[in-house]
Amino acid sequence: MSDLPLTGLSSGRDYDGFCGDIVTLLDTARRAAARSVNAVMTATYWDIGRRIVEFEQGGQDRAPYGEGVLKRLSADLSTRFGRGFGVVNLQQMRLFYQTWPSAQIQQTASDKSQALATIAQTFPLSWSAYVRLLSVKSEAARHFYETEALRCGWSVRQLDRQINSQFYERLALSNNKAALLRQGETAEPGDMLTPEQAIRDPFVLEFLDLKDEYSESDLEEALIHRLADFLLELGDDFAFVGRQRRLRLDDRWFRVDLLFFHRRLRCLLVIDLKVGRFSHADAGQMHMYLNYARQHWMKPGENPPVGLILCSAKGADEARYALEGLPNQVLAAEYQTVLPDEKLLAGELARTRQALETASEASPP
Repeated sequence: MSDLPLTGLSSGRDYDGFCGDIVTLLDTARRAAARSVNAVMTATYWDIGRRIVEFEQGGQDRAPYGEGVLKRLSADLSTRFGRGFGVVNLQQMRLFYQTWPSAQIQQTASDKSQALATIAQTFPLSWSAYVRLLSVKSEAARHFYETEALRCGWSVRQLDRQINSQFYERLALSNNKAALLRQGETAEPGDMLTPEQAIRDPFVLEFLDLKDEYSESDLEEALIHRLADFLLELGDDFAFVGRQRRLRLDDRWFRVDLLFFHRRLRCLLVIDLKVGRFSHADAGQMHMYLNYARQHWMKPGENPPVGLILCSAKGADEARYALEGLPNQVLAAEYQTVLPDEKLLAGELARTRQALETASEASPP
């Protein structure tokens, strides 16, 4: 609690209880707000899926006609509402309706808001949870995970972990199903989401058309901010494109820390910052980013994107260019010549981190 002096209170204990009650109230309200947003979003996306299916049924050749409709609808909705209405997203809304059809839902309300509320009552889980459930091919397994997620109050992370561990299949083979079910009720560290994390769910941010340029830690945020400034100070070859650029693969979300365009090289520069030490998994993730950027972000006439992995851990300050797989070695060599020297970047990161840690240690608690 705060160390501010207490005025008009009989004791610090009285204030602690008073403040604790308000903290609980706010935490409860934020969780309720996150659930409310997710309920409306899920109901809306189910209804969009229904309308897509019903509209497609009027086409002569349903498969090509349907994909054409989705592409046109995606372009129109994206122009009007921004992110969240790509073809893949619309396909998932259609599949959501087809997987949980209208026969299970009684739509008796004529008012649109009441109709959404009626649909929302049928889908108590979050939209992220239903997206994860859509990847479960077995109807029986999907129903099991949906039921257990509701019964046990699983977060999306816990649901994802249980599906990845083949909990349904292990239960079917187990001789002690009751014990395994009880074990599944227990959350592991990191399973639970705070209200802030629930609101920052990429699906929610898209639905509300909110920006999501945030980082998981103040240190990482400060390092990314300083790195962007530092690269821009090196000259006018670097053109800033964005921070925390989000990309989606299947039902998972990833974020690219920094995205620049290099005018001389005519290519995107994908930068990923690692507060910890470099590992082979970081290189694999960067190649995934580059493949995505090449397919979705690269413009005609540009060179393939190049990746830069920066590691800021003490004793492991290093910068690595992800050059493997470029069209030819000449281009790779040119990249190495034009891009900033690795030691220069590593040194700047080390100085920035030391300054941040020194300032943090000097600050009063």
